[in-house]
Amino acid sequence: MPPFQDHTIVVLPGDGVGPEVTAVACAVLDSIGDFYGHRFTYQEHLIGGAAIDATGEPLPDATRDACRAADAVLLGAVGGPKWDGGKRRPEEGLLAIRKAMGLYANLRPLQVSPVMAHRSPLKKEIVEGVDLIVFRELTGGIYFGEKTRTDTTASDLCVYSVEEIERVARAAFQTARQRRGKVTSVDKANVMETSRLWREVVTRIQAEEYPDITLEHALVDSMAMHLIRKPREYDVILTENMFGDILSDEISVLGGSIGLLPSASLGTEGPGLFEPIHGSAPDIAGQDLANPVGMVLSAALMLRHSLKLEDEADAIEAAVAAVLAAGAVTADLGGELGCRAAGDAICDAIRAIHWAAAHRVQMHWA
Repeated sequence: MPPFQDHTIVVLPGDGVGPEVTAVACAVLDSIGDFYGHRFTYQEHLIGGAAIDATGEPLPDATRDACRAADAVLLGAVGGPKWDGGKRRPEEGLLAIRKAMGLYANLRPLQVSPVMAHRSPLKKEIVEGVDLIVFRELTGGIYFGEKTRTDTTASDLCVYSVEEIERVARAAFQTARQRRGKVTSVDKANVMETSRLWREVVTRIQAEEYPDITLEHALVDSMAMHLIRKPREYDVILTENMFGDILSDEISVLGGSIGLLPSASLGTEGPGLFEPIHGSAPDIAGQDLANPVGMVLSAALMLRHSLKLEDEADAIEAAVAAVLAAGAVTADLGGELGCRAAGDAICDAIRAIHWAAAHRVQMHWA
């Protein structure tokens, strides 16, 4: 066994099912650590509604500072009806931590395996083999623009700078080079001035820096239709904050459950933040019913992108694929396992995969 490598992970369980799925992800990481020689030290902090209840703020200073100092951050979920109508919203904490950590690119991958294709609401021949990734700009646009409200009107200002568009475009093009070499940039350039700027900047970056990558443009309304009609045609999808939020939630159902999809939020340097794309699901919180796969796969993205542990990330993804193929799944996928039991199945699969790999090595040298 090699000497243990220490990694400090800030865990933000948050609200609803967040504490349940983050506990499973930490258990899976500990299994990986046992076999690959890593020690993960977890520092738990408050965010969202839980932080509002305890401190009055959706992102306490202690949480922000700890996240900046960590090797990576795992986040469960924020929000719920409990905080509707309050002075502060749990979602403010999520937006604020992304901004504070400089996380401008949100990656949301989707792969539909043959064993899960039948769970999709679409025909199997439409979704089987889908392999795409959404690059969503994360710190600009309408979510962060100036907001006004009177008794009779309200407004949200959508603002983008050239620099904000350039950096997320480069990240998307760079990833396309490692995949199938195609980027689809999504905007609303027929109506919105920010989208016209978006299209101009993305086109220039491709021509000047990534001529080997195929670039196509799509309007967000038609893209919403095409992602249902012909999702296998897409490789890397690049878009702004709100459009990316909506489109990635739309495609989450292609694989059969929103509980399957992970995400990674990355900046130029420093730790990344990793979270499933599902919400807090308060209707099933505390009942051991949540699907932990999206959170576990987010932990795999953390290993790959923040800690540069590619083999370890591959091991988690292989274990998840194995349990899905075996039908060891939660109720949203037609199974009978609870959240904790589904996590145990993934840990067991990691052990089995590691044993099989070691056994093959021994056989090779015999």
